[in-house]
Amino acid sequence: TSSIGIASYQALFVKRVMDILGGIVGMILTGILYLFIAPIMKRKSPGPIFFKQIRIGKNGRKFTMYKFRSMEINAEEEKAKLQQQNEMQGLMFKMKNDPRIVPGIGEFIRKTSLDEFPQFFNVLKGDMSLVGTRPPTVDEYERYDMHHLARMSIKPGLTGLWQVSGRNEITDFEEVVKLDTQYISEWSLNLDIKIIMKTVKTMFEKKGE
Repeated sequence: TSSIGIASYQALFVKRVMDILGGIVGMILTGILYLFIAPIMKRKSPGPIFFKQIRIGKNGRKFTMYKFRSMEINAEEEKAKLQQQNEMQGLMFKMKNDPRIVPGIGEFIRKTSLDEFPQFFNVLKGDMSLVGTRPPTVDEYERYDMHHLARMSIKPGLTGLWQVSGRNEITDFEEVVKLDTQYISEWSLNLDIKIIMKTVKTMFEKKGE
């Protein structure tokens, strides 16, 4: 066993209170966004409005993560066919001009990160935190080496250090791991607040995926 960061019970309690308050506000905003996104998505791509996917959380626990659907309903099946066009080195998948994205509405909600808002439900449930590490998919997690597991020692986050450190420019999974472990080792409530503020700024600047 090893430790790369220690947090007091008091600080963790405050972090959870921040998650609950942020989750409540986020769910209200999610409901408002649903009124606009749902009818447009139904016209563009019939199917469910929400996308559900099994992700891996703290200490390897599986949970269902929610997003507004931005891709066609067969996106998961099509992913295997696009692996050769993966622009990330390592265990993550990333592709510019992904053909699975629903034209117009899908591109817009991904660019502005509006597709992430249903994850506030995961924050309220306690599966995720407002700030944390990126939650890996099951297939990514099953291929982890030992040093990758350090990033699973805390709850995954709606945002995190790697998201506000130029995520569009990061093309190496090991860089994501480095930033996640840096966040854990340097964690403080002040750091969380700084990341949240920078995330909001990034959203308004439309620098999301």
